[in-house]
Amino acid sequence: MSDTRVALVGACGRMGSLIIRRLLATDGMKISAAFDLVNIGKDIGEVIGVGKLDVPVSDSKDLSSVLKESKTDVLIDFTIAVATAANAPVAAAAGVNLIIGTTGLTAEQKTNITDAVIKNNVAAVISSNYSIGVGVFFKLLKEAARYLGDEYDVEIIEAHHNQKKDAPSGTAMTAAEIISKEMGGKEFVFGREGICPRGKEIGIHAVRGGDIVGDHTVMFVGNSERIELRHQAHSREIFVGGAVMAAKWVISQKKGVVYEMSDVLS
Repeated sequence: MSDTRVALVGACGRMGSLIIRRLLATDGMKISAAFDLVNIGKDIGEVIGVGKLDVPVSDSKDLSSVLKESKTDVLIDFTIAVATAANAPVAAAAGVNLIIGTTGLTAEQKTNITDAVIKNNVAAVISSNYSIGVGVFFKLLKEAARYLGDEYDVEIIEAHHNQKKDAPSGTAMTAAEIISKEMGGKEFVFGREGICPRGKEIGIHAVRGGDIVGDHTVMFVGNSERIELRHQAHSREIFVGGAVMAAKWVISQKKGVVYEMSDVLS
């Protein structure tokens, strides 16, 4: 069986370089192309310090042609919403499967990407978090919400590094959506200020500081007791492993479908 050929958008960044290193260490995976706004024309292996890979950094404006010429099977994208919204449909049109870890995508952007996946008969995994532990965290939240119901107030607190652009995090929003669905539909309130008596909403709060990789705490607060479920990421490596796992998995899945990380883990 031939190797799965993987391309990356944002290849020169922190996540991109970590994913490339993991791909190089994973049997059956091969780097086919790399895209970024910087280091155009340079060898991506030399850029990230792993030695020459004979894969030049390409400009995203050449995405379609490079993906086709390199016979890429899967494109991994952990960049920013505006870039992903533009690049994902182009990659799908080139017949390339997608692994998207970008957060902050609007409902319209997600719909456009989904439509491109269906129209071009490729497969995609779109997830706010590729950590295996977060997958378990989401399952525990669903169970807790099912048992506790309206008798408990729900507050979500997330913390990330000071360079994160979007807030609240995609993981916090996914957690809120899981809980809301289990509780029959809840309004979301983002932070509180002034006179704001609490109703039955889910409160969501964002903290930004230093080099925090990612902390998420969900509080189910009742009268005389509370339950807290927490996930703390110690390193970006947890997202890298999940992304590579998803890239390997998506190749053999039914086309024209958008999957979530929970599908990969199951």
